[in-house]
Amino acid sequence: MQRATKIVATVGPASNDLQTLIKMFKAGVNVVRLNFSHGKAQDHIDRAAMVREAAAYCGREVAIMADMQGPKIRVGKFENNKIQLENGDKFILDAKWGENGELGNQERVGLDYKELPRDLKNADVLLLNDGLIVMVVDKIIGSAIHCTVRIGGELSNNKGINRQGGGLTAPALTAKDMEDIKTAMSFQADYLAISFPKNATDMVMARQLANIAGEQYDHKPLMIAKIERAEAIPALQEILDASDGIMVARGDLAVEVGNAAVPALQKRMIKMARASNKLAITATQMMESMIVNAVPTRAEVSDVANAVLDGTDAVMTSAETASGRYPVETVEAMAAICLDAEKWDSCKLDADFLNMTFTRIDQSIAYGALFTAHHLRVKAIATLTESGSTALWMSRHHIDVPIVALTQSVSTQRKLALYRNVSTLNLIQSNDRDAVLKAAEDLLLEHRLVERGDTVVMTWGEPMGQVGGTNSLKITKIGQH
Repeated sequence: MQRATKIVATVGPASNDLQTLIKMFKAGVNVVRLNFSHGKAQDHIDRAAMVREAAAYCGREVAIMADMQGPKIRVGKFENNKIQLENGDKFILDAKWGENGELGNQERVGLDYKELPRDLKNADVLLLNDGLIVMVVDKIIGSAIHCTVRIGGELSNNKGINRQGGGLTAPALTAKDMEDIKTAMSFQADYLAISFPKNATDMVMARQLANIAGEQYDHKPLMIAKIERAEAIPALQEILDASDGIMVARGDLAVEVGNAAVPALQKRMIKMARASNKLAITATQMMESMIVNAVPTRAEVSDVANAVLDGTDAVMTSAETASGRYPVETVEAMAAICLDAEKWDSCKLDADFLNMTFTRIDQSIAYGALFTAHHLRVKAIATLTESGSTALWMSRHHIDVPIVALTQSVSTQRKLALYRNVSTLNLIQSNDRDAVLKAAEDLLLEHRLVERGDTVVMTWGEPMGQVGGTNSLKITKIGQH
């Protein structure tokens, strides 16, 4: 059975060698995430080269996602690297502290985000270190935010700060992000993930910067909006329209909107993405215990399975594969969970089409292929594609028939690595239709995706050999040329 749900794995110190990467790819990684919050530009360039080398060794295309850091809304550093705060303690967050080299202490600490005092008012609730520490703002005097600790705990260097309910004005794209986009385009990252977008404008600007930076390489990445801010929720549709997909980034989002709101938001976001013909990635703490344990908890198994049943295109690891003890085992466990969940994923294809209006020929062909494949119980859908659009439309619907995209574009193959239920093969195309269709059948046989006599639905665009919309559909038995 072909696994429909894709796996995005973050690469870091625990997986920063060729042999480990090869093992992870064989275990099921489809997309590698490079986290630009850590490391220098050259580190990412070197890792990207290693990803391409490992993928070539495995004989398949693996996509690279460059994940931008976004605004650093963090405390500064402490004299002894950390402090212990107790309930009821008074504490000051000071935007000017540290300008002369001062380090944080038990009374106050500096801020990376200098605008924080302007963004806050009395009685605002601040959540630090992913919400483990809670403070209430008592008063703001100049650059100093005077707080009372409501829930204490250990506060260490550079921990994050969120305002409950959102509302911080930090821009989604920082000067560092703009430089990092240039770095990501230098190795032609297939996906660009933008942190903390608040609206469509943030995504439009990021896309423009990426396209300009990628122009010399003739490369345009697909854009992923990380939904992390409370303000992004009411703007979700406009953000989707301006992006190629979204990441349900449950960590920062949970801190801003509350843990209890996240599961329902996850389902809503994935549903909206699929309805908008966009991609969805579910992320954060999916297999968190596997940072130190060789097996996941039952709750983590359910979490991954539920994301699959929600219809997510991909599930994502973070520290589990970047710095954990068991990067390969994490991927193996995740792949097994996805496969099992997909067995119980009921196909409701007919209902999907009841209220749809088809306005484009290529879209009509895509849906016609799905409908035909579902009712004839064919072995596979093979779509000859240049841009991947036909495969995208097909992948937005639940169907238990594998979709195989045949393309001569390596860039398209890599981008399709994230699409649910789509695998790719490289097929050189010409204007000789019969020769190309025969080559497509031979390729499917060679990779054992079909056997002689199997029924397959094929789609392509005519005239062959030209970039254009899909306009042809054929139901064929393999090997009957």
